[in-house]
Parts: sequence; C-alpha cells; structure tokens
Amino acid sequence: MNIKTISTGLAALGLLFNANVATATTFEQAYQDISEQALHQHVKTLSSDDFAGRLPTTVGEQKTMDYLTKHFTEIGFKPGNNGSFLQEVRLTEITADANMSLTIKGKGKNQSFAYVDDMVLGTSRVSTLEKIIDSEIVFVGYGINAPEYNWNDYKDLDVKGKTVIMLVNDPGFATQNPDLFTGSAMTYYGRWTYKYEEASRQGAAAAIIIHETAPASYGWSVVANGWTGAKYGLFKEDGNKQRVNIEGWLTTKTTQALFKQAGLDFNEYKQKATQGPINVALGLNATATVKSTLKNSISHNFVATLPGRDEAQEHVLLTGHWDHIGTDLTREGDQIYNGAHDNATGIAGIIEISKAFASLTQKPKRSITIIATTAEEQGLLGSKYYAENPIYPLDKTVAVFNLDSLNILGKTKDFIIRGKGKSEIEDVLAKAAQKQNRTAEKERNPAAGGYYRSDHFNFAKVGVPAVFAGGGSVPLNDQVAEYRKATLPNMRKCYHQACDEYDPNWQFSGAKQDLQVTFDAMHNIADSAFWPKWRKTSEFQRQ
Repeated sequence: MNIKTISTGLAALGLLFNANVATATTFEQAYQDISEQALHQHVKTLSSDDFAGRLPTTVGEQKTMDYLTKHFTEIGFKPGNNGSFLQEVRLTEITADANMSLTIKGKGKNQSFAYVDDMVLGTSRVSTLEKIIDSEIVFVGYGINAPEYNWNDYKDLDVKGKTVIMLVNDPGFATQNPDLFTGSAMTYYGRWTYKYEEASRQGAAAAIIIHETAPASYGWSVVANGWTGAKYGLFKEDGNKQRVNIEGWLTTKTTQALFKQAGLDFNEYKQKATQGPINVALGLNATATVKSTLKNSISHNFVATLPGRDEAQEHVLLTGHWDHIGTDLTREGDQIYNGAHDNATGIAGIIEISKAFASLTQKPKRSITIIATTAEEQGLLGSKYYAENPIYPLDKTVAVFNLDSLNILGKTKDFIIRGKGKSEIEDVLAKAAQKQNRTAEKERNPAAGGYYRSDHFNFAKVGVPAVFAGGGSVPLNDQVAEYRKATLPNMRKCYHQACDEYDPNWQFSGAKQDLQVTFDAMHNIADSAFWPKWRKTSEFQRQ
C-alpha cells in the first residue's frame, strides 16, 4: 500500500472536517484552548499497539502519516512540500547478524567478548561484510580533535587500519573544571556521533566507544537496545565508504578486562585522558567480523505549513520526531516499544500548538511550518536530511523550536532551556515563561548534552537559531512534588524500553504550560520582523 497515495487521499477527505474546527477570536483564547484532554488522546492513539512502535518504513509509519494528514488537514494547515504533506527520505536499512564476536589478542592471551553482554558492533557502511583482522588497538582518550580548545587526541598519530577505543563525553565532564571545554556541560565533541565521524576522518578501521553510565547519561541497556536489530542511515550513492569499517561500544567491565590484558590500569589511563590529549598503543590486536543484510527503503518527514499573512516566505519551524524503535519479535513478553513519552507526547504537542495557530482569526505575519521528522532514533536522520535538502530556504527560516518528550511530571516553577546561552530565542521564551511566574533556567544535568541529542541540532549545525526547551526541575507545590517523586523513577527506567507506554494517570498540566510558552514565543517571533541571532559565545553562527 502506497503511503503517499493514502495520505493524499486523506488530505482531500479531511477537507470535509474543516467546518468543524473552532476559530478563536484572540491569541489569549487560543493560548487557553491548548488541551490536556487532547494531549491524552493523541498520545494514547500514537503509542497504541496498532502503531507497532512507529518504526520507519513499517506499517507504524503508514498509520502515523495517515493520522497526521487527517489532523493537519482538519485544522487547516496546507501540505508543506509542493502539494504533499510528505518529504521522501531515502534510507538504507542495515541489520547486523547477531552471531558476531570480538577477539582481542596480545600479551600472551586471547579474549573473546560476546555480543550484547560485553559489546555491540555494527557498521554504517552499505556492506554485507565488514571485518578487521589483527587490527592494532590504540586508546585515544576522548577521541577529540578540537583546535579551538587546543586539544587533539590524534596528534602525531597515524590510525589507518587501526582500531581506536575512546571514552564517552568530554574532559570537562570528568573534571568538572569550568575552564576545560565547557565544564560539566557536554559539548558536541562529547557525543558518540562525533567520535565515529572524527575516527572516520582520521582513517581508522574501527572505532569503539567505552560505555560508562554517568558520562553517557544512560545505562548499557539503552545502548544494547539501540544497536540490536535494524539500523538506518541516509542513503549514500558511494555506500558511505568514508566511514570506519566497524563501529561499536564496549561495556566498562569489558574495557577493564582489555586494559588488564595489556598490563595497564583502565582507571589510571582514564584519569590521564582528562589531563591532556593522549594516545597510547595497547600492544593488543582486534579481530571482528560484522555480517549485515541490506535493504534500501523510503521513509518520510511530515511537513505542513500555515501561510503567513504578510511575509509568507519567512518561516518559523516547529519540529519533533514521530518515530520510535518499533517491534522486537525476539523478545519474550512485551515486544512493542510503544514510545509513548518519547515521542508521542512531542507529536501530540505539535498538533495542539498547530491547532492554536490555525484557530487565530488573524494569522501571524510569517508562516508557521511544522516538520515531524523520521528516524530521529537512528541518529537524527530525518532532520539531517531536511537540513541538507530544505523545502524552504534556510536563509528564510527564522527560528526552530523543537519538542521531544514533553513534561509528564506536573507544573513547575521553572522552565528549562537546554544548552542555555546559545541564541536570542531564549529571551523570547523567558518572557513567555515569566507570564506564568516561571523562571527560565538551564538544565540540571548539562553533562547529558541534551542540546545535541534532538532534531533541532541539525538546524543549528547549518546556522539556523534553534532551541530545545520545556519541563522544569522545581515542582509547583508539595502535591506536585509527591506525584513527581512517584512518577520520575518509572519514566527514567522506561526510556527506550518496552515499558514506555501510555499511562492515563500522567499529568499533562505541566506539558500544557510548556506548550503555551512555546506557542507564545513562536507567535511573538512569527508576528514580528525580529530575526533571532546566535550569542557570540555560541559555537554556531548563521552561514
């Protein structure tokens, strides 16, 4: 069944519903009409078993595109891509054979490590077979080459044909030294995606990251779940041959065993890696084989726009990913990763904000465009594709707001801006939050690198001011604090797990407040001539 045909048909059918959409007379009414009840219904539907975990290119995608087409047609948004709501995103699905092992030889000993329990491996190359044989292992500290920080773990090192292993995050987190990188706040150099990219630029044959829960900000199960089954990449004509042959992760326990085999103490060298750039040959060799099955497929970003009344060529974007992990038929018991919190809540929020804009009697001067992105869970692929192939020119894209995993913990006194200090959009959000007697604050755990982990980041990389904000750390009152205390552990436990399911007891009062702040800030920018700028201290600038 063709997704485009179905969605186009539903778009036409949905016109019948437009007469039933309420029209607000004022901004304030639209602001107040953002509905907790509607959020519950959207999340319940999008995360139901019928949507099968919303994996790209599956029946879950088809159902999600149909659902979005129906609702955006009803509220009066226009198809955003030359008459279609869909933007094709060509993907390559790479599924590594679970029957793999990693063997380490040297210093008179051989060790073999098991898939999932000890390590995970894969490849981003479009290849059915990738292997390394007796590849020399080099510990490259954090695997960072950052001239602006005078830091290069690859200095005077030729890693062609070698296997590099490296720590997750960056030295600032380990030392908590505010003068080293950005202290406890993760930089892009701390992200696992960067580390594979840099190892590839250096010419390594394999790049393997050492997992530790605190600096990664998630447990080993998150890594294991994300690296088993199908992985997606954007389709590349050259087969993505510029990437390392093999990439993956090691558990801390495996890493300790590897260093012990080399006659070295892992904790000692981890400490040395924080004191300055480091690369050390371990005197060991790695052998690994990754067999994969390949499948090229097409997924979709969903794009809808509400034309502005004066400057329709200028766009304020609202983004959020519709996808999740899908279904794992090898699991016992619950096999569906429903993705209720991550990110059915974000898509529900996008629908409610869009409905608020559509209901305004006087539309904003600039266009409001939403992009529900695909394959975020596979490495922000849908937003990466759009940023590289924009439907609307990037120099006419005024600002980007992103919604990912809304607040289900109740009302708060503060409003969190991840990576706070990057752009002038934050001033507009802070003003909107102040109307609710809330203060705009940075996240409590900047080491998690939240700013670099969702779809807005790909827009920031190409110079468009982008913000990721919502939630809070300070509950409004004792009652909310008790609810938060009871709900938070399960929310954290279910991140990227099969238990991330809709709960009718979730309190969306805090989510409603956050959506109102975002709606207010977006409207402020869209109904003005203001072009937000990056802060001078930001690593991003308009290109």
